[in-house]
Amino acid sequence: MAAEGAWSPWKTLACVVTGVFMVILDTTVVNVAFPTLQREYGASLHAAQWIVSLYVLVLGIVTPVAGYLADRFGLKRMFILGLALFTAGSAACGVAPSLGWLIAGRVMQGVGGGITQPSGTALLYRAFPPSRIGRAFGVFGLALLVAPALGPVLGGWLVDAGYWRWIFFLNIPVGAWGILAGRRWLQEWRRPQTPALDRPGVVLSSVGFGALLYAAASARTLGLASVTVTTSLAVGVAALAALWIVEHRTEAPLLDVRLLENPVFLAANVVGYVGVVGLFAAQFLLPLFLETIRGLSPGAVGQVLLAQPIAAAVATPLSGRFYDKVGPRVLAVCGFLLLAVSTWGLMRLDAHTPVGHIKLLLAIRGLAFGLTIQTTFTTALGTVPRDRVARASAFVSATRFSVQAVAVAILSALVGGVAGKTYTVQGFATAYGVTFVFALLACALAFRLPGWPGAWQGRDGMMAR
Repeated sequence: MAAEGAWSPWKTLACVVTGVFMVILDTTVVNVAFPTLQREYGASLHAAQWIVSLYVLVLGIVTPVAGYLADRFGLKRMFILGLALFTAGSAACGVAPSLGWLIAGRVMQGVGGGITQPSGTALLYRAFPPSRIGRAFGVFGLALLVAPALGPVLGGWLVDAGYWRWIFFLNIPVGAWGILAGRRWLQEWRRPQTPALDRPGVVLSSVGFGALLYAAASARTLGLASVTVTTSLAVGVAALAALWIVEHRTEAPLLDVRLLENPVFLAANVVGYVGVVGLFAAQFLLPLFLETIRGLSPGAVGQVLLAQPIAAAVATPLSGRFYDKVGPRVLAVCGFLLLAVSTWGLMRLDAHTPVGHIKLLLAIRGLAFGLTIQTTFTTALGTVPRDRVARASAFVSATRFSVQAVAVAILSALVGGVAGKTYTVQGFATAYGVTFVFALLACALAFRLPGWPGAWQGRDGMMAR
């Protein structure tokens, strides 16, 4: 238990935001430093890509198991363990004398991150009453939305200054604070009777998500049509199909697919899956455009991209406040409409588009971030009983993460920058055209969510459905 008088929901929020922000930031901050890391270690493109890809791969494999670990050993304990592993992995990366050492550190980061994120989400749902969950997740959304947008900014500044190792060292004091604060402020919770480990589920989810993410990672360098990618993709799809069947027949499944029988949970996740393609999957495109087409340095790219996290930081807490009052429907519809407007503008970029115009499009995109992704995430988990939130959080995180990774691989192929090919303005326009369609589709699907102008009773109302 937390120290007497020390616990409060907002202190829980502070701990969780600290941990999750670090984890998500590292999914993008290393991307900008990738050419520098490849040069520093004298690595081939194929070998160096695992600096990024293996982190994503391990994160995706561990996340589905995090729900069981939280039920078995306790939410607080697993959250702090995840932070400790991530912080130790960051230190190992920062001092890495070789590429192998760096990749090993990234694996440790991935394990820690895969435990931290779903455990942190479950801690929030247990800390806040239904009437305030939207406001809490509005603040929490700053980590989920601002961190991936801020990653290229921070990474670009550090690389330009010649301090690329600080990309990893900065996590150490932040992680240490999160661990110490978590030990004092967080309340422990675990199931009184933990279900037995779903071993078939562990094997099938590891193979399924692992193969799917391996295919997505390999496609960045080998191309979508390579034998490695197509074989891995087929194995992943087959394993996940088998997982779907097995989990329907298991009394205590690792990934509770029966949650999808709830229409609100299903609708929120479908909108979320479509939305991450339009939002996060396109996130990597603009830094590439600015570097390869406009010839900007990493630091200059970071300055341009800063417009997006600033706008998201303003919109996300406001979105959380309105969520408690009007529900997710109007927020998501308006957000995805803004996303479509922004993406339409990005489709029309060329080598001479003014930087000020690009910043305006990114500010609009930041507003869309704040109104959408966290809104659908909160809605999905809002339909789940509190004792099942850890499993539900792992389910939503793992599936969204996989959709995002596969979409990034496909968009990379559309841009033309895989397997040594050259990036082109037309390639970027084509990729953004795909994400524009997904933005419109997400906007249409968002009308299926509950809330104004219909009746809205918050979490209690969704639970009653």
